Amino acid sequence: MPMIIRILQLTLPWISIIFLPKRSFKKYLPVSILAAILVSGMCLLAGPLKWWNSAGGWKARLINDISFIFGPFFVGTLWIFHFTFGNIKRFFLANLLMDSLFSFPLTILYQKGKLFKLINFKPLQIFLTFISFSFIIYGFQLLIQKKVEKWR
Repeated sequence: MPMIIRILQLTLPWISIIFLPKRSFKKYLPVSILAAILVSGMCLLAGPLKWWNSAGGWKARLINDISFIFGPFFVGTLWIFHFTFGNIKRFFLANLLMDSLFSFPLTILYQKGKLFKLINFKPLQIFLTFISFSFIIYGFQLLIQKKVEKWR
């Protein structure tokens, strides 16, 4: 069952990309890559700091991380920026909603589904980390926009 969840988690978000305008994909690709790098760093720290554990050892953990980072997190970042960039209130409201959903009910479901088990990291810490990432990536996108406008 965990492998089915991982596969769906990786593939289903990418199906939605066919509805994302090509211009938005290109425009928000760099910020989505930065978001993926930030979450990858968090996942790399999780092992030595024992933030969470995955049944099946390091291979299962790597598959979990990749399926989450390059599935819903990467694609979700593209969509959130597509619908909210330029309206900071809407952007942070969308992030509050999505980060809350992942940090609380989905984390509980993922643990019940045996994808991972939190050890020294609590759902509130996940939420606060993801919210802090949203400030970083919004600022990054603002910088990119300024550079693009300057080149025009």
